[in-house]
Amino acid sequence: MLGTEIHTFATLKELSDYLADHLDQYKMLYEDYSEWLGSLLRSCEEAQKNEEWYKNSAALQKSLAGAKGKTSGNAGNKKGKAKGKKNASSAWIQSGDVMISSTEQGQAEVLFEAIEKIGDKIQEMDKFKATVQQLERLGLGKKTDYIVYIEDDIPRRIVVRVKSGLPEDEAFKFATELSVPAFYRDVNGK
Repeated sequence: MLGTEIHTFATLKELSDYLADHLDQYKMLYEDYSEWLGSLLRSCEEAQKNEEWYKNSAALQKSLAGAKGKTSGNAGNKKGKAKGKKNASSAWIQSGDVMISSTEQGQAEVLFEAIEKIGDKIQEMDKFKATVQQLERLGLGKKTDYIVYIEDDIPRRIVVRVKSGLPEDEAFKFATELSVPAFYRDVNGK
């Protein structure tokens, strides 16, 4: 996966299939990391029971596991991230441009951050998928290509292009009307 890409899709179905595949991958990764975090927190329960970072992490894990919507899970993760930064100095060591940790706290922080970012990507892809579904309802036809700008694995923009070699009268054209109420004044100021 590259940071910035441009893909061309011949149909909206092809684009929808691409989005569905990537969404499935992110959802599986989200679940895998959530299970990994849960296992880590359960294994640390006895050894770290009285440490503040463990209590915060365990509470966040419960809210993450119990959250049905991704937004409530992400809201909890953002709170945890802010709390985790207070204790970050004890878990992390700066080595050049890289932060290094050998503790369960560091591992938990990394997992929480990854889960939060993946959840955000799932939300953004769901929004883009809804936009594609709206385009499908418009019925743009099979004589168009869809050039999609993808940044950090998230589709951001679509360029709709007429496939080359088509007669001008068959080409897709986007037309809109602007309606503005007219206000007229006559010579008398009425």
